[in-house]
Amino acid sequence: MKIGTIDLSPPFALAPMAGMTDTAFRRLVKRRGGCGLVVTEMVSSEGLVRGIDRTLEYAEFTEEERPVSIQIFGGDPEKMAAAAQIVEGMGADIVDVNMGCPVPKIAKHNAGCSLMREPAHAADVVRAMARAVRIPVTVKMRAGWDADAINAPELARRVEDAGAAAVAVHGRTAAQSYSGVSDWDLIAHVAAQVGIPVFGSGDCIEASQIVERMNGGPVSGVLVGRGALRNPWIFEQATDLAAGRQPRTITHEERARFLLEYIDLLVSERVNEAHGFRHLAPTIESAGAAPAPARGRERWVINKLRALNAWYTKGIDNGSHLRVSINSAESIPQVRALIEDFFLTRSPAH
Repeated sequence: MKIGTIDLSPPFALAPMAGMTDTAFRRLVKRRGGCGLVVTEMVSSEGLVRGIDRTLEYAEFTEEERPVSIQIFGGDPEKMAAAAQIVEGMGADIVDVNMGCPVPKIAKHNAGCSLMREPAHAADVVRAMARAVRIPVTVKMRAGWDADAINAPELARRVEDAGAAAVAVHGRTAAQSYSGVSDWDLIAHVAAQVGIPVFGSGDCIEASQIVERMNGGPVSGVLVGRGALRNPWIFEQATDLAAGRQPRTITHEERARFLLEYIDLLVSERVNEAHGFRHLAPTIESAGAAPAPARGRERWVINKLRALNAWYTKGIDNGSHLRVSINSAESIPQVRALIEDFFLTRSPAH
């Protein structure tokens, strides 16, 4: 499939997840194969326009991640257009508009999923962006605001007319958040209503579910979020299944190596920052006396591992033991030792 002139092969994409899909995680997923597109964590249009360091960090990416989409959020057409130009200037392949975030602190500012409540205004945002940049503008939305306002088909048509090159639909409403089930019949209905590619999203935890969602239907691609946090090889496995091949079994050694490489990339990211350590974990920033920079870096890395491990260990025998151990770890060497012991020294089944 193509979004504008950008070729996505295979048509499987890593969804944006705040606090999770940082550049280190995205790189590691791409290295495992089968992922045709990665999307950054959502970035504030206001922060981009004002040049706020932390906002710019969220938008950073590397060449090996390409094709890469930077997702921005906001509700002001002019600012969103200006932010899209900044994204284009950073070299991104695609700029994506977040119209799916149900978090109140985003939605209350006429951004995220609240844009679905004003379809005409949402289309104005897309129109302003599409006129401001040459790269494709895409939209990620939900089924609607709540069960009484399911308007993804209408909104998809409006943003297509406004210049959107593709849309992604998560088949839950904002009111549902992540409860219930994703409505893939609605996603297919959206895809049948528009002439641009439509990604479906929601409840794809196994590689077989990704392939099933693509078989014989109008959906052009699948956007995977939590399934990739649990299994970064899900795209490789889906690609094998789609080609009629039996997916290989992921070994304990590979699972250990992924986490250890993630630590290495996080540490390297902090060491290579040209202007010092610009954003430590919030718990560090608010903890009274400032810690030594090295200690702050270490705590930031450990906190990132804790967040990922909450998902990564789901479905693994005795995975809760590793979660508990890492949650109480105090140093990076200790975290490394726990990972090696769990996956390499003993079988998770014991």
